[in-house]
Amino acid sequence: MKTSTLLFALTALLVAGGTRAAAPRESDYYSIETFPTETTPMEVSGMMLRSDGRMMVATRLGDIFIVEGAYGDPSQVRFHRWASGLAQPLGLLEHEGWIYCAQRGELTRLKDVDGDGQCDVFETVCDDWQISGNYHEYNFGPRLDREGYLWVTLNKPFGEGPYGQADWRGWAVRVDPKTGTMQPMSVGLRSPAGIETSPWGDMFYTDNQGEWCNASKLSVLEFGDYHGHPWGLASQQKAGAPFDGMPQPISGTWMKDMHKQIPQFKMPAVWFPYDKMGNSPSGMKWDLTEGRFGPFAGQLFVGDQHHSWIMRVCLEKVEGHWQGACFNFMENFQSGIIRLAFGKDSSLFVGMSNAGWGSRGNSPWGLQRVRWTGTTAFEIERMSARPDGFELTFTQPADAAAAANPLNYKMESYTYRLESRYGGPEDDKKNVQILSATVLDGGKRVRLIIDPIRAGYVHELHLSNIPAADGTGLLHSVGYYSLINIPKNVAL
Repeated sequence: MKTSTLLFALTALLVAGGTRAAAPRESDYYSIETFPTETTPMEVSGMMLRSDGRMMVATRLGDIFIVEGAYGDPSQVRFHRWASGLAQPLGLLEHEGWIYCAQRGELTRLKDVDGDGQCDVFETVCDDWQISGNYHEYNFGPRLDREGYLWVTLNKPFGEGPYGQADWRGWAVRVDPKTGTMQPMSVGLRSPAGIETSPWGDMFYTDNQGEWCNASKLSVLEFGDYHGHPWGLASQQKAGAPFDGMPQPISGTWMKDMHKQIPQFKMPAVWFPYDKMGNSPSGMKWDLTEGRFGPFAGQLFVGDQHHSWIMRVCLEKVEGHWQGACFNFMENFQSGIIRLAFGKDSSLFVGMSNAGWGSRGNSPWGLQRVRWTGTTAFEIERMSARPDGFELTFTQPADAAAAANPLNYKMESYTYRLESRYGGPEDDKKNVQILSATVLDGGKRVRLIIDPIRAGYVHELHLSNIPAADGTGLLHSVGYYSLINIPKNVAL
């Protein structure tokens, strides 16, 4: 057999069997550009795209900068200090001509009145929450809801503060920007490092694994919710609390069963399994670029501080509850990711700090920019629940023969307890059988029928030996679907 004929035969065999597709790299599809921050420490704690198209960043050290030249050669960037003297501003929001930020002790608004490029007005909007002096009492936000209120999430302290327990720690609150009135909304938060308004108007937050939070998670915030941590329950007797008399949770209860003990308990939308999907989820941004950042328009990107990487989340509402799947998206950033923001050119800005916590990225801080190369990776674009399994949608057609082979899929399911200890294991594990894999739409979709399917469990799915129809390898082959509710009836 001629060499060329042999190579052709081997290539055809590999594509058809899906056994050895070329291993793709993240850098084939997205590039990372680094801004020099050696002379201007960029411990980025807040970041936003201003209405004039400029990128604005806040730092943990209390400054706010405008990034001049953010869209050009990174080596030519200039950081123009717009404000200083703030106390750990951990979020930025532009609203009605003001820049709002949640500081350690208050929600503040700022403005450059005389137009000289420097902030000259600082106004306290609300300081109704308290601080005890504990270093862990961070405040995140604000974000604007559909009714015009500003939401802030209040970190609980790490242990007791030097002056006793402060009110409203571990709560999500919202503030009327016109009157400064604070309304407590939901309780049970631990370390809610990210808060974001969804495109449809719901408020989502990320929480970090720890005591009474067995796995990091993404959850929806609504009035009257309880999210599991008991610290903030001490404030429920205060004026304005949405409930009173809520009992302390019983350690060791399955989270899927917590509503039987505490009806206000809300299950997460997505669990981030420990270490597999980061350790410390932080800031997040929905992709509203309409395809200019790649094939994930409408999905959510979530940073992780410890792992220095970005995760991707697709969501759907099932039986009244938001739930969905998470996937790895991109790793190897220079420091721990704190904030994300899309620029006017649809590139993604990534603000970082390890602030003594440590991170896989070993720089103490950083600011980087991610650009799509224009080439679409072969990925699981979406994982959706069905009454008897799941449906996978790919970014491009999969090899039909490989995708139809149930042996190319492996799944297990597990859940979590609500426990007082620091974090907890994947519990009640069970292997899941893939009964069938039906290829639809010429390989763009695959319908998996499984047994068992369990509500309240993460369903962890591994794909192997499934290339694209053109032989391209799958970039990320694992998905984690948090199946809170099983849909009752979904058509093919």
